[in-house]
Amino acid sequence: MQLINNTPAVIRLHPQDNVGVATRALPKGMPIDDDSNLSLQNIDAGHKVALRAIAAGDSITKYGQVIGNASSDIAQGEHVHTHNVSMLERTTSLEGFSPAAMSNADESERHFKGYLRSDGQTGTRNYIGILSTVNCSATVAKMAAEQLNASGEVEALGYDGVVPVTHGSGCAMNTETEGFAFLERVIAGYARHPNFAFVLIIGLGCETNQVKQLVEKSGLTDTSRLYYFNIQDVGGTRASIELAREKILDMARSHPRAERQPSPLSNLTVALQCGGSDGYSGITANPALGHAADLIVKHGGSVILSETPEIYGAEHLLLDRAISKDVASKLLDRIAWWKHYTEINGAELNNNPSPGNKAGGLSTILEKSLGAVAKGGSTSLNDVLEYAQPRTQPGFNFMDSPGYDPVSVTGQIASGSNMVCFTTGRGSVSGYKPAPSIKLATNTVMYERMAEDMDINCGVIADGMASVEEVGEMIFERIIAVASGESSASETLGYGNNEFVPWMVGAVT
Repeated sequence: MQLINNTPAVIRLHPQDNVGVATRALPKGMPIDDDSNLSLQNIDAGHKVALRAIAAGDSITKYGQVIGNASSDIAQGEHVHTHNVSMLERTTSLEGFSPAAMSNADESERHFKGYLRSDGQTGTRNYIGILSTVNCSATVAKMAAEQLNASGEVEALGYDGVVPVTHGSGCAMNTETEGFAFLERVIAGYARHPNFAFVLIIGLGCETNQVKQLVEKSGLTDTSRLYYFNIQDVGGTRASIELAREKILDMARSHPRAERQPSPLSNLTVALQCGGSDGYSGITANPALGHAADLIVKHGGSVILSETPEIYGAEHLLLDRAISKDVASKLLDRIAWWKHYTEINGAELNNNPSPGNKAGGLSTILEKSLGAVAKGGSTSLNDVLEYAQPRTQPGFNFMDSPGYDPVSVTGQIASGSNMVCFTTGRGSVSGYKPAPSIKLATNTVMYERMAEDMDINCGVIADGMASVEEVGEMIFERIIAVASGESSASETLGYGNNEFVPWMVGAVT
């Protein structure tokens, strides 16, 4: 293959692949291999090119896995994308299932410096949270947080600031539905999150999502770190903002000043997330993050992969890592739920790749999923969680969620993630308070264009300047540094107040 700076123009990811990935834009007539076979069209960076002729109906193979079928004859050197690739439905069963051995954590002297909480958790940040039960109390929550942050009083007491956690739901819902259960779990998960020193929950008073019932049902009994009230009981907007201010300052003063202390990596849980994926995602940032995830698990920590529609077609790779038939069954049950859910809503799982994903070179959900699963590394799959369900098993976990990033990360944080790692190929601008988010660029062009939003350039892997393992170790060290107090790029830019988006399922009446 033609080399530039020791990097081939086209990468074949597996010996069985009949397509390769362009490492840079290929002009028509450019050699794509050592035999001087030429590209037949202009092919964008990150897109696929046929390494040999593929007949209509034959499988298209990338990563050594089938990502679809050829919808027409494809000549060697031809661009392979949505115009000549058709979706291939997959069915997976537990026939012949054999449980994987649980990955063991080594004794580790690696620590991060965090905030030790009375319940045994460790925070990577020391925020105060104001949570709204319903959209109707969101404005009061935001105003109270803004006034407290503007005054500087909580920062003077050693806190990182006040985070308003607001949303657009909480009423006109059937309390017996999955959507209502998701909302309750998410709010409860944030209320007990270790990155909050304590929280205030504000309701309106007449909403479906009653704050008293939520607190009692969720077992939020520690009054030293939780207070709640309803606006209607207090006397309206100004009275509620003033009460919120008084209560937060009282609680802030009553807590001893928190200082960072060494904490084992067993108290670190990292959300593994991707958004704006492209053709490089499964080659650079995702496998590098997967290596970092393996290092976290090896040192006793935990990671949570999510986005169920974005593992469809690659679920067999996770099933091979499940430690029990029960864990494997839970994963297949969630995929079956998604097939039914998309069908009754007039969609299909292959609707998932976005226009940006396709512009970046991804053709089918199978291809996207194979790259996305790489974020989960190679350790055993120890549990499958429902959306926002608290993590109880250490090591590698999977949490059910949509592929929509804010909804998925919201659930991961509610499940206990106190750090987020986010890979992106097209470029993502977001943050997820109270958990700091590290942004990992899949390609150098985007990294250089959006450098202020990115933490690490994983594009150096495709550029031939570093290995997956070397970048994975860099990510691992960056996770520890940010968990210990260094600011991530998204934190420096002030992101994180607008990305709390619970998963809403079911009718609003």
